[in-house]
Amino acid sequence: MRTAAVVLILLVALLHLYFMVLEMFLWRTRARRLFRMSAEKAEMTAQLAANQGLYNGFLATGLVWALLSGPEQLVPRASFFLLCVFAAGVYGSVSVQRVILYVQAAPAALALLALWMS
Repeated sequence: MRTAAVVLILLVALLHLYFMVLEMFLWRTRARRLFRMSAEKAEMTAQLAANQGLYNGFLATGLVWALLSGPEQLVPRASFFLLCVFAAGVYGSVSVQRVILYVQAAPAALALLALWMS
């Protein structure tokens, strides 16, 4: 179960690294098409998206830090960052788009479950 937890934590970290790149560097191109935004809306929200991307980068970094911290620190550190990801996913699904629950919160919940069962 520990291996499954590590793989799921790494998956969540990689997802958030992707979100960071999407929001910080690809907002006016790839993200614009993905989220079906007009060029004007993408331009108006680019600064906010970059800020949000930075936070996603912090979450990814925290999860990688937890994985590299050693077995005695994995559970508390990964739990903290996965709970942050889960909370952000739940909030995003309520305030922005329901699909965020499945893309962000569900993987974090699965990783938490695997971590706590290991």
